[in-house]
Amino acid sequence: MYKLKKIFASDSYIVPLVAIIMGLLVGAIVMLIGGYNPITAYGALIKHDFGSAYNFGEAIREMTPLMLTGLSVAFAFRSGLFNIGADGQVLIGMTAASLIGIKFGSLPSFLLVPLAIIGAGLFGGLWAGVAGFLKAKRGINEVITTIMMNWIALFLSNYLIRTFVLLKGQNRSEDIPASMSMSFLNDLFDNARLHWGTVLALGCAVFFYVYLWKSKQGYEMRAVGFNPHAAEYAGMNVGRNVMKSMFIAGVFAGLAGAGEVLGVFHYQSVFAASPGYGFDGIAVALLGLTHPFGVILAAILYGSLTYGSAGMSFDANVPPELIRIVIGSIIFFIAAQGIVRWVLKPFYFKRKKEKVL
Repeated sequence: MYKLKKIFASDSYIVPLVAIIMGLLVGAIVMLIGGYNPITAYGALIKHDFGSAYNFGEAIREMTPLMLTGLSVAFAFRSGLFNIGADGQVLIGMTAASLIGIKFGSLPSFLLVPLAIIGAGLFGGLWAGVAGFLKAKRGINEVITTIMMNWIALFLSNYLIRTFVLLKGQNRSEDIPASMSMSFLNDLFDNARLHWGTVLALGCAVFFYVYLWKSKQGYEMRAVGFNPHAAEYAGMNVGRNVMKSMFIAGVFAGLAGAGEVLGVFHYQSVFAASPGYGFDGIAVALLGLTHPFGVILAAILYGSLTYGSAGMSFDANVPPELIRIVIGSIIFFIAAQGIVRWVLKPFYFKRKKEKVL
């Protein structure tokens, strides 16, 4: 049994890969039950993602906020925290970027774009830092505070947009000056809404990895995540690490908000309900096993399935909601790894016997 566990540990990438395959199979079974052809449906999904330069660019655009919100949730999780508030942090980042972009629109673009991005990250981090402070100083569970702060962020952002930058007669802000757009490579991808936020997200993943696994501060954060009592006994400041972790997680989510308003829409809507970026980020973090590079791959998968579901609807007449069943099944098998390992067990034993022979 010990040797079998060792084999699974050495091939840990196999488990999520098989979980993805099993999730796709569950989706195929549901399609068959509903009278749809899964081969046609999945073919339409792939064609919609990669069939044209525009769709490929839009698929990348769909992945970008998922990367950053997934990194936000995963970073907090590595420090023993469950950041349910990435959605509110995205909204605060969007609002900060919108207000800075509109109110300081006379500044040159090379100053205004970095200022708006930094402002979005900073305010997203401070918003998350409130939950970190309450956790560190008062012991209040961050799940409760971050959920509550999602609603506060929604109503606060709507109030600020309506009060200061509302476009007359519309339920959205004024347009953000075109000179501060984060868009790039539009001509190459037939005017798809690609933006520099994708590059920023990849940079954040590298920072995540280097900071947590290659620095003293990151070692302390992971130690606090594993066992805060042991970390405190070893002389680490648990409260400071909790606040720092939530702040950095909020920065990632705030940057996702900046990318959406500066690179995609160029204005901010008054939202009737939460846009859902942060909640999708929870799923992405789980799919990526809370590892930064795993989160990037999970965001690519999640974004591809989400954007490609429109192709299933138009070309194969399959309800796009079915893709949520696929995603939910993948997350289920990732969480219930015992089922995946049980499926894999005969194959590992067979491989082991072949090596012996």
